[in-house]
Amino acid sequence: MQQNLLMRAAGLRAAPGWARLDGISRIGLVATVLVLFCISGGMLWLVGYNYDGLAGSAATKIHPSTYMVVLFFCWSVIASGDPVSRAIHLASARPATLLMLVVTIAVIVVTILRGGAGIGGMVDTYVAACLLVFLLADADDETMATLTTLLHVVMTLNALLALVEFVTQTRFFPYRFDGIAFETDTRSAALHGHPLANAMITACYLMALISGSRPLSPAVRGTLIALQSAALVVFGGRTALLVSLALGLCYGVAMLFASLRGGRVSLVGTAIACLLAALLPVAIGGLATIGFFDDLATRFVSDGGSANARKEMLDLLGMFSLGDLVFGPDNDLVDTLRRVNGLEWGIENPFIRMTLYQGAIVTALVTVAFGLFMYELARIGRAGGVWLPMLVWIVLLNGSESIATKTNLPAKFAIVVLCLYRPERQTKAAPLSLASSARAPRSWPGRAAG
Repeated sequence: MQQNLLMRAAGLRAAPGWARLDGISRIGLVATVLVLFCISGGMLWLVGYNYDGLAGSAATKIHPSTYMVVLFFCWSVIASGDPVSRAIHLASARPATLLMLVVTIAVIVVTILRGGAGIGGMVDTYVAACLLVFLLADADDETMATLTTLLHVVMTLNALLALVEFVTQTRFFPYRFDGIAFETDTRSAALHGHPLANAMITACYLMALISGSRPLSPAVRGTLIALQSAALVVFGGRTALLVSLALGLCYGVAMLFASLRGGRVSLVGTAIACLLAALLPVAIGGLATIGFFDDLATRFVSDGGSANARKEMLDLLGMFSLGDLVFGPDNDLVDTLRRVNGLEWGIENPFIRMTLYQGAIVTALVTVAFGLFMYELARIGRAGGVWLPMLVWIVLLNGSESIATKTNLPAKFAIVVLCLYRPERQTKAAPLSLASSARAPRSWPGRAAG
């Protein structure tokens, strides 16, 4: 009541109760994001939860953060007091997210009818991301600020842990498949588990630091960029490293020339840049001493068969008839041919993998829905530069199985975009007179929120 009175006094219009998150939902949202970013499959294995693997209960194939987001989303609908109005509000505010959710549910039903596996993957990959975006649609400024701070802290800890693992050659929470860690893979695992998952989310976060996150001071932003860049190397993602380096440098040069043309050169930023330039030779020498660049060079010389795998996956398409590819071949046959052709580690493109396992029709539906979902995320984060992490994200998605298998990366990417490109809320309302309020459109904070 007091908040509503203050908003009316300031000329603002309070959103209806069903267009706001209650206290429990806000706390649950923060807790969900914390679990999402901090709890990997390696950590879960230590407590007997076999998330990354085939053995064990089907319930353990879904990440705890997914259970949490489903629980708190359902609670937010019930606590709103008007579930119908809330559902209509969310459908109007996030139509592409609703489409993605509907398509995902349809694919899950089709998978069940065909007797296929991987339902938990669909839930983790798409359902969790959609419900998280729905919750964020009505998050207030205080909650979003808390999530943004949490994101910076967690990603900083993740990068520091990765560097410690590299220096000590010890992985604290390694990626495990049915409990078996791959001892020959010495790349850092940090908080996100698999090294390539770390590389993907770190690259997207790095690009968002470069082109977004405006409230950060130049010194803090520069420190975070340097830290995430170093962590990106030890994660060993070659594509992530090259794409980030190329696009980051191009964006930085473009912004530098824009600043010089506009005469808006920051003295503090210039001083920091000069200091970093002076320290750069020392840093390079130190990294070379501890073998940093040797490890990087090894990743480019030895790709573990990735190049050959990309060729073999294209040959695999020619082993099936057109009808099989349209409606989906027998999954057991696909698994057999995949292993016979040396693709034990998977098919390193999400759309080829979905075509082989679920057919071109399902692949087309998921591709269209996911594309619109990404477009909606980009529109929510209206601040300039959101295209930079979005472009890196799209490129990296096509370099592995990514969204064709179980992953919570889409949910993490949504958090990065909605937090670091958070738009200013349009909460100005008409004057409090009856005539003007009748003419003015309703503008709720939740509709402009990320």
